[in-house]
Amino acid sequence: MRVVFAGTPEVAVPAMDAIADSRHELVGVLTRPDAPAGRGRKLVASPVAQRAEELGVPVLKPDHPRDESFQQALRELRPDACPVVAYGALLPQSALDIPTYGWVNLHFSVLPAWRGAAPVQHSIWAGDEVTGATTFRIVKELDAGPTFGVMTERIRPDDTAGDLLGRLAEGGAGLLVATLDGIEDGSLEAREQPEDGVSFAPKILVEDARIDWARPAVAIDRQMRACSPFPGAWSTHEGERIKIGPVRPVDRDPLAPGELEITKSAVFVGTATTPVQLGEVKAFGKKQMAAADWARGVRLESGARFE
Repeated sequence: MRVVFAGTPEVAVPAMDAIADSRHELVGVLTRPDAPAGRGRKLVASPVAQRAEELGVPVLKPDHPRDESFQQALRELRPDACPVVAYGALLPQSALDIPTYGWVNLHFSVLPAWRGAAPVQHSIWAGDEVTGATTFRIVKELDAGPTFGVMTERIRPDDTAGDLLGRLAEGGAGLLVATLDGIEDGSLEAREQPEDGVSFAPKILVEDARIDWARPAVAIDRQMRACSPFPGAWSTHEGERIKIGPVRPVDRDPLAPGELEITKSAVFVGTATTPVQLGEVKAFGKKQMAAADWARGVRLESGARFE
């Protein structure tokens, strides 16, 4: 089939590479416009755009997929199908109608669970033991189209969202190619999603990532892993925001929520249940460092508190 791939971040690159190596013809790539990045805030092409240019594939970067000039360019590419991984913009019906077999999305959950922008983060935060990826045909309603295929992946006890998303991106790439194969040869039939079991995964904002030390240690651990690497879980000390890396619940005498216990080699924080040991922290304008090094640097003593 002639395909136009749509995606933007690094997590979409494995799927694009898998399609480029498949029997299908990658005739174009759709991605978000170049965006400011780095200290100089220079415009930088998306990871998908950069990889497409390396492959010598034409790249489309419309401000919005409703733009008529973009839709005309897409028609001229004559795609049979448009596979999608984390493109980042809503597709109007006029664009959805262009490819013969529609737009086929790779979504990182087992639908109908966790429809939305942050399925991996919400799955970890909720304490799910298993998640996965699903291919489905895009329709107007959010992540509600009929499904083609699914894979599952166990969530490991120490998985961050970045860890889990990386594995799903690699495994999901094969699933997406297999879905395109099945659509082309007619061996795959889309099935409507069940009405039961629907849950939603909206984007996690910076404010959502603030730690409430009055919650149980297990809940704080899940929150931190779900928010790593982005937006990053955080707390404040003396009014200064501190980003906090993974923690480890430990079996030791309880501390008041937010209370710090400082030793030569570790920093512990009280929660509603057992304390947690901090891994790494990053104060504003500083490099990320081990929690004990940070505590020494700011001369913290036991009894100090996170607000």
